[in-house]
Amino acid sequence: MTININDLFQIADQEQASDLHLVVNKPPILRISGVLKEITNQPILQNKDIESMVFSLLNEEQKNKLLTTRELDLSHQNKQTRFRINLFWEKGNLALAARIIPQKIPALENLAMPPIVNELIKLRQGLILVTGPTGCGKSTTLASMINAINLNRKENIITLEDPIEFIYPEGKSIVAQRELEKDTLSFTQALKHIVRQDPNIIMVGEMRDLETIATTITLAETGHLVFGTLHTLNSYQTIDRIIDVFPPRQQNQIRLQLTLSLRAVFSQLLLPKIGGGRVAAREILVNNPAIANLIRENKINQIKSIIEIGGQQGMQTMGKDIKRLVKEKIISQETANIYLPQLD
Repeated sequence: MTININDLFQIADQEQASDLHLVVNKPPILRISGVLKEITNQPILQNKDIESMVFSLLNEEQKNKLLTTRELDLSHQNKQTRFRINLFWEKGNLALAARIIPQKIPALENLAMPPIVNELIKLRQGLILVTGPTGCGKSTTLASMINAINLNRKENIITLEDPIEFIYPEGKSIVAQRELEKDTLSFTQALKHIVRQDPNIIMVGEMRDLETIATTITLAETGHLVFGTLHTLNSYQTIDRIIDVFPPRQQNQIRLQLTLSLRAVFSQLLLPKIGGGRVAAREILVNNPAIANLIRENKINQIKSIIEIGGQQGMQTMGKDIKRLVKEKIISQETANIYLPQLD
């Protein structure tokens, strides 16, 4: 039986899945509302099936890279939907994990973003970070904020992505989306030259290494509004991660730079909703003199206490937001009981 990968993509789209997985000795599998489910009436996949489907998506250059490096990231567009695809090998067999990217970028209100976001995206300079584990909706949150600027302000927006996910619609802004390897050889190289491209807003898809993090922070200090992501679970772990990337002799300087450039950190989790679907729970840090002082004095572990009392400035802890979702009957108490102990 010949399987067409675009048929699987269409099924994933129709089922409102977040991910599609192809692995040997399993039928195609979807992740729906956070739960893995096999696609019914589909055969058990063999390596030759996956290779046939995967190679139908690739040009020769991509195929050669996959065979040489054993890893490949790419995006794919069908008639209705975009997919962010990662190809990899396991036990000598080819495998695929595809994230489904909605065609339309959600508006901030559709993501139930807190009011403080509307104030933060009006800023002209500084660093705003969106963090959380893989699959928590960081890209969607970030795209929603960038698109709100795109639709309402005349700015030059440059994004660095690996690969490009959401495509921004025509708005008041210029939006230049640059894809790793297709449009630039590295985030580091792109960031070194980006100031000559006259940007107002810069989005760094992932702050992966020392040089990228250092350049991103510097850009946020020099008159640009910079958005970035990190795979960290909360705001204080985010700040620790940034500082710890640098050698000890540079850490005091980075602490000082963060106190001046950091504007906010959004850390989020996706939790299963009552009745199906998922909803984001968020911790929000908004930099203020108290938090800046704790960063400067390397008392990062005390930041949570400032967030707890910072409600009037738009701050909230993850625990408080999870309890709100229970109170509003958006998630169950059972779901909250799974996640709340992990936050202590």
